[in-house]
Parts: sequence; structure tokens; C-alpha cells
Amino acid sequence: MNYCGIFFISLEGSEGKRKIFSNIQSQGKVCNTDDCEFFGVSRSGYYGFVKRMDKPEKHLEAVKEISECQQATRQTYDYRRVAIYLENKGIKLNPKTILRLMNKYNLLSCIRRNRKYRVMSQQLHRYPNLLNRDFSTTRPNEKWATDISYIKTKQGVLYLSMIRDLYDNSIVAYKTGTEQTVNLVLRTVKAALKKGKGHRAAATAQ
Repeated sequence: MNYCGIFFISLEGSEGKRKIFSNIQSQGKVCNTDDCEFFGVSRSGYYGFVKRMDKPEKHLEAVKEISECQQATRQTYDYRRVAIYLENKGIKLNPKTILRLMNKYNLLSCIRRNRKYRVMSQQLHRYPNLLNRDFSTTRPNEKWATDISYIKTKQGVLYLSMIRDLYDNSIVAYKTGTEQTVNLVLRTVKAALKKGKGHRAAATAQ
């Protein structure tokens, strides 16, 4: 019994068996009893797979529509929603058939877990609330407000830290970074202080 060159895939379920059958077939081996015991499959299942290999997929149009659906929805639709999508396209299939096709062509929905946010305790830093929700101002640079938001890009998440002047809602300074850290905020504050000093110097000169 020679298994040299056969790539063994230890996957459970029909998908795992299909890949095992495919690898055996690609090596041109005859699947005897010992082979079946080694891979944990049946001979009838293997030869049934070989027989079905020559048959063209009868749901090619549905597979194409499912693929387009998953691309448009970033692979978030499960088979039930895909079934509704196909019905709107005039294709009616049993939901179990749709699930089988999605599993066969790797079109199953991706599980997107909720983003976990870390809440910073208010006990870490305690400072007096000088603003006290009084956002009115009489001159520039009297009161600033800060905020951090994030922008999703193809390369990852980009964090944007900015400081806004409440006098005219203008952006005093902003900095970007790939991580939401204290250093990002400090760089923004330093840039705002530097810019604010320049503005005050220009106003004094006038």
C-alpha cells in the first residue's frame, strides 16, 4: 500500500470526503479496501464520486448568481437569504440544494463578529469638568473639543484624532495613526498648541 504523493486532508463531513476522493483520483489510484480504511471512506462512496465527476453541474446558472450575490454583499448572505435572492432572479431551488451548492463552491456566508470595544474606566483619570457643557465662546481658541474616529480602508483601520475650535467649528489640528493610543492624542494636542500659538502671535502683530 503506497500513499506517496497523496495529500491527506483530515476534514469532517461530506466536504472532507470530497477532497479526499479528489486527491485519490488525481493520483490515478484504485481505491481498494485498505485505502478506504486508511482514509475512513467507503469504496461505494469513492466510485460514486468518480462517476459523478463526468457529469456537468446542472445548477451552473444558480451558482453564477449565488457567486454574484455573495460578491455584492461581501459574502454575508446565508442560504435562506440567497434563496430569496434567487427567487427574485426567477430561479427557484430547494434551500438544501442552495446550501449544498454554497458549500461545494465555497460560497458560504462569513461570520462577522461584533467589534469589541474597550471601555476605559473613569477612575483612571479624574480632572475637574471645566467646560461643564457650556459650549458658548466669545473668541477663537477659547474652548477646544477633541474626538477620535476611524476610517475603514483596504489596508486596515485608520484612526483620526482631531481638535475642533468651538468658536467657529474649525479644525485646529488633526493626526492619523494605525492604532488608537494616547500617543496619537498627544501628537494632536501638540500640533494644536503649536498652531494656536502661531495664530495668537499673528493676531498680536496685527
